[in-house]
Amino acid sequence: MSEGPITIEVNPRQRRFYDRVRERFAPVRPGSVTGPRDLLLFLPDLTVLLARLLRDRRVPLAQKAIAVAGIAYVFSPIDLLPAIVVGPVGVLDDLFVVAACLSRLLNHVHPDVVRGNWSGQGDALEVIQSTTAWFERELRSRVGDLSRVVRGRRTP
Repeated sequence: MSEGPITIEVNPRQRRFYDRVRERFAPVRPGSVTGPRDLLLFLPDLTVLLARLLRDRRVPLAQKAIAVAGIAYVFSPIDLLPAIVVGPVGVLDDLFVVAACLSRLLNHVHPDVVRGNWSGQGDALEVIQSTTAWFERELRSRVGDLSRVVRGRRTP
C-alpha cells in the first residue's frame, strides 16, 4: 500500500508567521517543480525547520543542541566563506552547516516530526538528503583536487 501526500488545511489565522510570509513570496504547490523563488528561500526554510525542531517537545535534548549549533552558525558574523568577500557563494557554508545538522537530526527524530515542521517545497527528508549528498560529493571532489595538486608539487 503506497502512501500519497497528506494535505492538512489550516485556518489562515492559525498558520505560522513564516508560512504566511513564504506563501506570499513563493506559494507551495504540491506536486509542482521547485522554482527560483524556492531556491532563494532554501536556506531560510532549512533554518526555520531547525528552529521549529528546537522548540518541538518530541526532539531529544541532545539533538536540540545540534539545532542550536546550526542556527548559531547561520546568524554568526564569522563564516568560512564570508558573503561580503565571496558574494552569494558565501551562503554555501551556511547551507552546508544547516543541512549537516538536519541530516544528523534525521537519524534521531521521527520523520513525521520533521515533515510536520517543514514549510518548504517538496518533502523535507528528500530535500535534506539530496542537499547533504550534493555537498558530500562536492567536498570529496574538491579535497581530491587539492590532494592531487599537493602531490603534484611534491613530485620532482
